[in-house]
Amino acid sequence: MEGAKENPADELLALVRHLKSQIQSGIDAGKTPAYLCMAGEPACLDESPAEITHAPKVPSARKTVTLGEVKNELGDCQRCSLGRVRTNIVFGEGNPRAEIAFVGEAPGGDEDIQGRPFVGRAGQLLTKIIAAMGLKRTDVYICNILKCRPPGNRNPKPEEIAACEPFLIKQLEAINPRVICALGTFAAHTLLKTDVPITVLRGKFHSYHGIQLMPTYHPAYLLRNQGAKKQVWEDVQKIMKMLPQQAS
Repeated sequence: MEGAKENPADELLALVRHLKSQIQSGIDAGKTPAYLCMAGEPACLDESPAEITHAPKVPSARKTVTLGEVKNELGDCQRCSLGRVRTNIVFGEGNPRAEIAFVGEAPGGDEDIQGRPFVGRAGQLLTKIIAAMGLKRTDVYICNILKCRPPGNRNPKPEEIAACEPFLIKQLEAINPRVICALGTFAAHTLLKTDVPITVLRGKFHSYHGIQLMPTYHPAYLLRNQGAKKQVWEDVQKIMKMLPQQAS
């Protein structure tokens, strides 16, 4: 039979008492423990060399990965079952320093064959929308939540989104756009971590890691619902006001 185990609560209480005693002893001796120093404060006085004598430095700027590094990390991705049924990975394309990034749901059949995002009928409509903004596809960045086509263009599964989203996050971090346009329900829900309907989300800016994000309808939806084009154009006009090249 094993010996009786100590109560974790008692161990924690004893540790707290010991720490409190150490802090009080230091204060009585006119010293401030290093771990209580404020960031940027000079070195704490009268501490032994074994103790930390400086508050940790906060980096002035975090190193940002490049799109090339993200693509290399993605590699010949087999992180979910889509890797076994795709033709090509559809990473994304456009200006790596774009002011606006368009994020869709997943590649379709044409995209899977060509390895490029938004090149089918919905993509042709997106290209027209971009042109109406006074821009070219090479001015913006275009990508999807998923990098591989789901069979039959079915909706993405949660495990597929979970496998792909880290690479999308790094893509957007590398680009650092002024505005993100989330095309459709899955893009909006994934980026904003919400299940609020796209009909409610669209038309208003939301914050994504400090970046302005505008959800709107997916171009594929517009092909089936011509009446929604007016609402998308209203959303796009709001985006245009955020872009410096449209200020004039």
